[in-house]
Formats: sequence, C-alpha cells, structure tokens
Amino acid sequence: MKKLMTTLAVISTSVFLGACATQSKLTSKVISPTSPEVVKKYVLDNGLVVLISPNPKLPLVSYYTLFDVGGRYEGEGTTGATHFLEHMMFKGAKKFGPGEFESIIEHNGGNSNAYTTNDATVYYENIPSQILETIIDVESDRLQHLLLEPNSFESERQVVFEERKMRYENNPDGQMYLTLMKKVFEGTPYGQSVIGEVEDLKKLSRDQMMDFFKKFYAPNNAIIGIVGDVNPEKTIELIKKYYGPIAKYKELDALKANKDDLKRFEFKAQFGKEYRYHATNPLPKMNFGYKALKAGEKKAYHADLLAHMLSVGESSFFHKKYVDHDRPMISSISANHYNLRFSGIFYLDLELTDVADVNVVRDMILVDAKKYCEEGLTEKALQRSKNAIMTSGYHSLKSNAAVASSLINNQKYFGDFNYSQKEMKIYMQSTLKDIKDSCVEIFVKQDPMVVTLWNQFSKDKKEEVINLK
Repeated sequence: MKKLMTTLAVISTSVFLGACATQSKLTSKVISPTSPEVVKKYVLDNGLVVLISPNPKLPLVSYYTLFDVGGRYEGEGTTGATHFLEHMMFKGAKKFGPGEFESIIEHNGGNSNAYTTNDATVYYENIPSQILETIIDVESDRLQHLLLEPNSFESERQVVFEERKMRYENNPDGQMYLTLMKKVFEGTPYGQSVIGEVEDLKKLSRDQMMDFFKKFYAPNNAIIGIVGDVNPEKTIELIKKYYGPIAKYKELDALKANKDDLKRFEFKAQFGKEYRYHATNPLPKMNFGYKALKAGEKKAYHADLLAHMLSVGESSFFHKKYVDHDRPMISSISANHYNLRFSGIFYLDLELTDVADVNVVRDMILVDAKKYCEEGLTEKALQRSKNAIMTSGYHSLKSNAAVASSLINNQKYFGDFNYSQKEMKIYMQSTLKDIKDSCVEIFVKQDPMVVTLWNQFSKDKKEEVINLK
C-alpha cells in the first residue's frame, strides 16, 4: 500500500504495520511517470474501479487489488481482524480450494503476497500474462466465496500470534514504534496495533470475521490495478465476466461515513511526556513523536522534504551534528514523516552509544530541536533533497508492480490515479521558507511525545512516565 511516508525516509516501518510483505519507504510515496492517456479507467455497475496500463515489453503482468479497509475500521475487541482476514484470504474459497491459489502462482513462476495497514489492505500477484484470466477467476472467487474453514482459521490464528511476537515482543524496534504510535494516536482509530492486541486475537471468532468480510470485501470498496502485457479492451471484458455478477454492499457508504468522521481522528494524547520501558536492546533507543498532517495536504510534502534534509546521507545535518564525532553519544538518528489518510506523525528515531546518558541526550534533543529550523536547513540541502526524491521516484517505477501500486493508491487517496504528477510538482515548487515554516510548526510550536527503550530500565516497572516540562 501506499504507506504515505516520505519517499526517501531512512528506515522502513512497514514491518511494524502488520504487513505480510516487505515494503520499503523508498517506494511508499511513488511518483508515477505514467501518462493518463496510457491508463484506462473503468467503473463497473457494481462500483468496482479498474485501472489498466499496457506495457508489452515483457510477457508479464502485475495484478493489484486494494480494499479500502484497514486497522482504523476496527474497534475494541476486534483489533487485528483486518490483518487476520488478510491471512485467511489465502486459505481457499469455493472454486479454488485450500492450497490451489499458491499452487497456480508457483507452478507458473509467479509470486504473490499481501499487506495490511491502518488505511488499506492490498493483495498482489506478479505473473506471466498467459495466466491472467485464471488469476482474475481466482480473485473473484475468493471475493465472493471465502471459506474461512474452521481448522485453517485456528491454525492461522497461531501464525498471527507468532508474527506478532516476531514484529513486536521480540523486536525492540518494533516494540518502540508500536508504543509510539499507540501513545501519539491514543483515543483515535489509529491508536492500536494493526496486527491486533493479544486478547482480541484470542477471542476473534469466525462469525466476526465473516461479518467483517461481507461488509468491507465488496466490489464497491475495491480498486484493481493491472499493469503489463495486456490488452485493456480484452482485459476489462474478463473483469466484467468474473466480477460483474458480484453484488455491491449497499450499506457501505453509510458505514464508512460514520467510521471516518474526522472528529474521531483529532489528537487526544497528552504530549510533553517521556515513556520508558524495559526491553532487550543493550543500547538505548529513543523516539521523539510530533503531530503531523494527513495525506495530501500541501504542508505534508514540505514535512517530507524537511525529514530528508535533516537526516538522509552522511552529508545530512543530523549526521554531521550528532554522529560524525570521535566519541558520539548518538550512533544513528533519522527524521521520518508518516502520513495516514486522516492524520500523521513526524518522528525522530535515535539509537544511543554506550557512552551516552539517556537524560543528557533527551534534554539535548529537546533544546536542539528548536534550533534545527535555522541551523539545519539551506538552499543547497533543499535542492539535494528535491533531486533525490525525483530520481528515486522515477527509478522506483521501472517495474509493472510499482506502477500498479501507484495507480491504485493514488486513486484511493486522491481520486486521481495520476496524482503523483501533482505530488512531484509540489515537491519541486517548495521553497526554503516553506520548509522552515514546516520546521517551526513541528519543532518550535510543539512538545514531543518521547518513548525510550533499554535493557537497563527496571523490569519491575511496566511503564515509567517523566514530564518533560
């Protein structure tokens, strides 16, 4: 999915979002070179949106399906339902039973996977073009007739538990990221784990899952992107043949309108606090979280550039200020900007050295942050960041898969499959004043939320809270 994070942010956070496939920030905010005239958009009578872009260079096709449902549509008692359902979509349907989906893909030399985030669930296949109709048949089958077979349901529940342990409990980076997200977005639909809370995962029933499936896995809640060696006219006829008879969910708009009430996404957490936890990491790790903007706002693109200017590369401001010393207190530091559909977070991610004092480093960052806007931002750094974003964006879209991902996510978030062209224009027209204004909004006018993890903190304390003022 389009994670809506800065194109060139330093670290990947997709592993902490419940994704079953690895997604790098390097391709998360994609810049599509695709011209509107080579993309055919179709909308079926049942509301299904289909985007087809032919690329006959190789006999290959990327087939992406986005469902507009993610962790934000879950509530207390049902966290993790979206991600759990993603797993079950690979466990068989009426026509293509358990194991048949994987068998078809593997025997033809293709690959497939899926991922779930707060805002969407995406399934994808990269296949030889000769089996396109079969894949369309398979996808329409599991959209209509998902089995949710009881034995598979219980075995997959255990798989999800193990995935959670790998990503969070046994991973200090994942634990810190999840904690920061839950603290910053506390009281909002984003303040929970996409992969699910343990107690909820234990109790989720097959009936709850089927109800969730019937409401959100409907053609009027899906966007399909097909890119590769295809004929658009013939392909859309196949889509109509297999998807056309599937009924839309008539109550979808009313259901989503209630869940997407913007008041539910307003920040409710108390900032200006540090939260400390015992973890397994031998070197202290710290996150400084700041309120940011939702996806698509012009100032959000300025924050993207700010993150890049401060932290990307050995010539970046952060590296020179904190890391490039004989005995540094900070071994690595990055600025990261993560946009969600209805909110956002800008955060600093630090790992300290073995000579550092966590209190000294915390206080140093709190003081320094208010100086970044004047000391760390220059015209030269801005131009370097613009060049890097443009180069990475275009190079990342040399594959059918990247173009398909760009098309469906732009269509979903902005109602325009070619919106990346507009995004690039915003980046290129941003001024140093724009970036400095964004810097002031984040670092000068706000107090952060700090999360610190270290194996030297007390095991007996579940949580230690420190007021930063």
